[in-house]
Amino acid sequence: MTTEEKPNWYPMWKNLKLDIQKHDQLLGVLPEIYEEIYIVSQKNRPQGMNFFEFVVGDIHGIRISELVKAQQEGKKVVATFCLYIPDEIITALDAIGVGLCGGTNFSNFASEGLLPANTCALIKSSLGFGLGNICPYYQLADLIVGETTCDGKKKCWEILAKSKPVYVVETPQCKDRLQAREHYLAELRALITRLEELTKKRLTAENLKAAMEKMKKKRHQLKRVYNTRKSDPVPISGKDSLLVSQIAFYDDPDRQIQMVGQLADELEKRVKEGVGALNKGAKRILISGTPMAIPNWKLHHLVETKGAAIVAEETCTGTRYFESDYNIKGNTVEELLEVLADRYMSINCACYTPNSGRKDDIKRQVKEYKADGVILYTLSFCQPYDIESIGLEKDLKEQGIPVLSINTDYTSDDEGQLNTRIEAFLEML
Repeated sequence: MTTEEKPNWYPMWKNLKLDIQKHDQLLGVLPEIYEEIYIVSQKNRPQGMNFFEFVVGDIHGIRISELVKAQQEGKKVVATFCLYIPDEIITALDAIGVGLCGGTNFSNFASEGLLPANTCALIKSSLGFGLGNICPYYQLADLIVGETTCDGKKKCWEILAKSKPVYVVETPQCKDRLQAREHYLAELRALITRLEELTKKRLTAENLKAAMEKMKKKRHQLKRVYNTRKSDPVPISGKDSLLVSQIAFYDDPDRQIQMVGQLADELEKRVKEGVGALNKGAKRILISGTPMAIPNWKLHHLVETKGAAIVAEETCTGTRYFESDYNIKGNTVEELLEVLADRYMSINCACYTPNSGRKDDIKRQVKEYKADGVILYTLSFCQPYDIESIGLEKDLKEQGIPVLSINTDYTSDDEGQLNTRIEAFLEML
């Protein structure tokens, strides 16, 4: 896409009163990461990726201008960090939901002195983007909705709330208990009250049902893309699939239904024609673990530049985002909320205890995606996933599934070591 075809979105950033020096650095850093880490080695890419490349290459420019315009028209922007905050409720109340990111250590300068050194890289990055006045999504958010999925995040919201409007949803810890479902439903009702105050709208069965239909369609298109990755050769690289999922967190749902749907159409055609983004017979890797926010393409880059294919991500930025589905049934808000609660609580995250469902998900996906091996990916100092990876590695190996555990952060300091370990793992396969 040429410069002339790109929207004139730069003034929008200036109007947001960002830290211009840091903003200009961001404009330089992220495209550089994208070109150097992302585009390198991308061959035979689907044409449908042009849209997603355009979006991330322009630092989300299209979406920012849309959000500014929507706010001028009276709409509210609600920012979230986690899958357990239902998009359906935000959308039903005519607000715009966006996912906040934290996939680079560039923003850590702003959280220095506020967090211990041994804090999860995702939390450092996310808090830095907010407090550093760098990310326009933080600037535009009328309300940030956090959750209690880990101890680090709980404390992060306290710090962020000193400068941003924050509401925290208390997510249950032991989802198998009956009272956990009742507690989550109570928290969703409280969230609705807060969002109704913000939007001056009222949640009804009609608008909630319409929002559920929309989100169901959006997730269905993502599932179609992932289903094509079960083929050999894979019609799309793991990096491209990850980028599609990452963008789904903040882009317009209707546009996502259209553009992801068009990409899925192309990929399904490529499967029929035997067209692959990687070589037929390439070693197939399933990644499981912590989420990968933009621009965290580090592991995918290291694996796929060695000729292997990442065929699925059992992560919050992967299959957990769209796999849990629901049948829309009920004629009251309360009945529909119960459907939503069951859907969201079926997501198997390490924040739960016990979390045996995640092991079952990995084993099932290894079969479905015909994976030759699993990489258990954990961000440094993420205790829930780090602890789970030890037991998972043992259990999967006992099932005859090759496993490599990787604990890393957003820096490139350990790339030499990771290259050696990944190469040895692929050779072993």
